[in-house]
Amino acid sequence: MASTQETLDRMASRSGFLKGLGGDWMAEFLGTMVLIAFGDGVVAMAVAALNQSGRGTKIFDASGDWLLITWGWAIAVVMGVYVAGGITGAHINPAVTLAMAVRGAFPWKKVPLYWFAQVAGAFVGAAIVFLVYHDAISSWEHANHVTRGNPGSFVTFSIFATFPAPYFKGGWVGPMIDQIVGTAFLLMFVAALVDRRNLSPKGNLTPWLVGMAVAAIGMSYGANAGYAINPARDFGPRLFAAIAGWGQVALPGDGPWYSNYFWIPIVGPLIGGVIGVLVYDFGIKAILLARGVKEATD
Repeated sequence: MASTQETLDRMASRSGFLKGLGGDWMAEFLGTMVLIAFGDGVVAMAVAALNQSGRGTKIFDASGDWLLITWGWAIAVVMGVYVAGGITGAHINPAVTLAMAVRGAFPWKKVPLYWFAQVAGAFVGAAIVFLVYHDAISSWEHANHVTRGNPGSFVTFSIFATFPAPYFKGGWVGPMIDQIVGTAFLLMFVAALVDRRNLSPKGNLTPWLVGMAVAAIGMSYGANAGYAINPARDFGPRLFAAIAGWGQVALPGDGPWYSNYFWIPIVGPLIGGVIGVLVYDFGIKAILLARGVKEATD
């Protein structure tokens, strides 16, 4: 019987699918799946599971809850980047893919394929979280007299996707600005970390520093609208949640104080990502080039 390695070697030698766009698709799919499986997973822990498992207090402290979520998402990003990074550089975010295409560092013809892979991976990641935490979610809803699909079920829906804070009073401008700013910072940081003329990290530390960037954004800006900063991260799980019983709370995104929200975590990050990478290119990279700074070599 052939070993697993021998089987993989034969597949690699014969498969044009794996050598080409199919391999890119699979990497982006799996990287985004990991991102969501652990990112949405940590929210499920904080919202539904920890308080009911005997491993946490009945009323979980808000600051501790938010730190659990922000660090959980940060590590989820790190692991997603490590999974896909050796093949595609691990965009795992349509805003990253678009921004890299706009700056001329990524072919436009690959953009739709990457976007589809990212949304599909996010959908499957959300399905994994629902499979694992279905009982905890149902128990929380029963204990709190919440009917899934009603506006009040936005709490358990938040395991999967985002919603705006009540102080925006249902308006879209504030959440849109929030998503643009948060994603602009993310792409500025990503552009800096991969720029070998700048202080690019050594020893494959880039994924950890991207994770730290996501943690910083979550801690500094997350309360406004849940810091989606990734259209696939929000839309893939949102689509799954709509199918899994949350209905209009998921799509089009209706809650107690907001409505038709689904498009903001898509459009805002796409705009913000382009702004962030252009700010870096014209504000930092142009200076490095003008000063003749050479790319670092390992």
